[in-house]
Amino acid sequence: MKWTAILVLLCVLACGCGGVRIPSGVTVVGGFELNRYLGTWYEVARLDHPFERGLTHVKATYSLNKDGSVQVLNQGYDPGKAAWKKAIGRAKFVGEQTVGHLKVSFFGPFYGGYNIIELDPEYGHALVCGPKRSYLWTLARQQSLPKDVQDRLVERARTLGFPVDALIFVKQSQPPTLPDE
Repeated sequence: MKWTAILVLLCVLACGCGGVRIPSGVTVVGGFELNRYLGTWYEVARLDHPFERGLTHVKATYSLNKDGSVQVLNQGYDPGKAAWKKAIGRAKFVGEQTVGHLKVSFFGPFYGGYNIIELDPEYGHALVCGPKRSYLWTLARQQSLPKDVQDRLVERARTLGFPVDALIFVKQSQPPTLPDE
């Protein structure tokens, strides 16, 4: 429980300080369909942050709340502590629901940007950034991506000015026992 509170606080501080904006020169996807995006996404690569540092087998599960917002369940395994960590948040659209620009909160009224900057037409993989170029994630419906797809996403992020040389490729193979959800 203590770790979850620290995780939430760090996430608020890290994401919330940048607001819900989109980084300059970056555009989000249009034609977005929330119902197709819901479900489980595996974190293939990320830029490192204290709230995820050292975690493996990271995944996010998105589901619709009764009020129309999106429940965000983030989970990752801490091999040093042999324990699963999770944080539950809520996402809302910043504007139109057909645009991949959302805001996510893991603590009260403090939101950070969740910007979908590339999305596979089949909703099989996505490139997501926060309000600053220091927040970047490659997500996929599977635990890995074909090398050519991953390379293309990394190159796209590079052209947008993200520090892709610092990307961490997340261990997803041989997952430990999953926590009760």
